[in-house]
Amino acid sequence: MSQPEASDPTESSATPTPYRLLSLDHQTALDNAEFRLREEFATMFDQETIHRFLYGSYEGFAARATVTIYLPLLAERFGRQRLQALAKVEGKVPQPRPTVLFLCTHNAGRSQIALGYFTHLAKGRAVAWSGGSDPSGALNPAAIESMAEIGIDIADEYPKPWTDEIIRAADVIVTMGCGDTCPLVPGPRYEDWIIEDPAGLDIEQVRPIRDDIGSRIEKLLAELGV
Repeated sequence: MSQPEASDPTESSATPTPYRLLSLDHQTALDNAEFRLREEFATMFDQETIHRFLYGSYEGFAARATVTIYLPLLAERFGRQRLQALAKVEGKVPQPRPTVLFLCTHNAGRSQIALGYFTHLAKGRAVAWSGGSDPSGALNPAAIESMAEIGIDIADEYPKPWTDEIIRAADVIVTMGCGDTCPLVPGPRYEDWIIEDPAGLDIEQVRPIRDDIGSRIEKLLAELGV
């Protein structure tokens, strides 16, 4: 892999402002989200940082969204994840849990299956995130269905990019097909899993991919002592 810097595709380059003139519903939802994030991270970050991460996340999703109704919710969820990552990077988390980042190209299939498995099996004893170099608009329906068959619900997940602070907060980075676009930075342990892309495959074809990922996750958790 080449060594591109861990760029932040959702970061605003100047004073944070909305990506576009927001509807009243979106502005109200973002105001409420910002209030919640300020309460949650009051002892860690100033209001400007929280505002910047929330609106930067909103901008990133709005730039490629075809359905906009859920943008404020996605921005809040991703903004929270980014702030949690930054808190870990800056040493503001007293007892950080092992953190694993799963990366693929579209963050719609393999990395989401891995995230679902890891979160389900770790039971809060470790943290998992996922991201894509070119996030798609929605998760692969066959991936959702295959995980539902084994009692793991990933339907509420969403494709997202990776960001600088998320990369730096990871203890283990697992790549699955993002090639030269995968970030390579000092510090994390890297694993490259050669796994077939489930894009365009039916449920029968996705099941072996799901089971392969599940076996790898169990091994990874054992190695992490989780």
